[in-house]
Amino acid sequence: MHSGLILFLVIVPDEQPALVKRRGGVRQLCFYRARPDGEPVSRRTLTEYRGELPCRVQVSMRYKYILFDHDGVLVDTEHWYFEATRRALAELGIELDRGTYHGIMIRGAAAWELAEQRGISDATIAVQKERRNAWYQEYLLAEDIEIPGVTETLRQLQGRHRMAIVTTSRGTDFDLIHRQRDIVPFMDFVLKREDYTHSKPDPEPYLLALERFGAAASDALVVEDSERGLRSAVAAGIDCAIVHNPFTATHDFDAATYRIQSLAELMDLA
Repeated sequence: MHSGLILFLVIVPDEQPALVKRRGGVRQLCFYRARPDGEPVSRRTLTEYRGELPCRVQVSMRYKYILFDHDGVLVDTEHWYFEATRRALAELGIELDRGTYHGIMIRGAAAWELAEQRGISDATIAVQKERRNAWYQEYLLAEDIEIPGVTETLRQLQGRHRMAIVTTSRGTDFDLIHRQRDIVPFMDFVLKREDYTHSKPDPEPYLLALERFGAAASDALVVEDSERGLRSAVAAGIDCAIVHNPFTATHDFDAATYRIQSLAELMDLA
């Protein structure tokens, strides 16, 4: 995999060329102001500096392909999936807290293992799964799951990059979410849970996306919000940008290539 430097041309008086510097495992685009002897005396990120520039900074395309996770990245659904699962397990006398749920989620396992450990029958678990799925779809229709700025960012990225969604969502849930949204038309394709055998953190979903595009891992960027998804991207050899999501903020993201607060910052990376 190549170094991850972003190449661009920009003229800024008294400023040194911008580089991507790695701090705490995260790459950051910076401008340096130097003394006559060449020593840097100040540093600002591109986002901090852009407002002061007399013209738009043009950054060359670093990645040809962007592979988006779905839940927590393009729509704010993860809390509601947790809540539906919590309700279903509660009816079996099992209390599911967020810490336990995240630990299971990161491994790529299912919270139903808690019921299995208590000797609850497969038939009973299957009934509760259906109840969970029904509650989740009710939440999808009733709750506000929009993430501000998503459509606007995708519109800006369109034409510069080819894009796809790689999700662990079931097809029925995904289709319900996007029945009246304008996200999918920006994508070349969508990979749902039914489209692959091994789910994240296994690399299969992202390797399949690369195969669909006919792309090299070095030409792609994954956008994720969970440790499970990050592990999948890393195992596939693809750079990964973690976008902030309060629901997964406690996950370990040390292996991330980038950390961003919103999808809008992809304009500085991709």
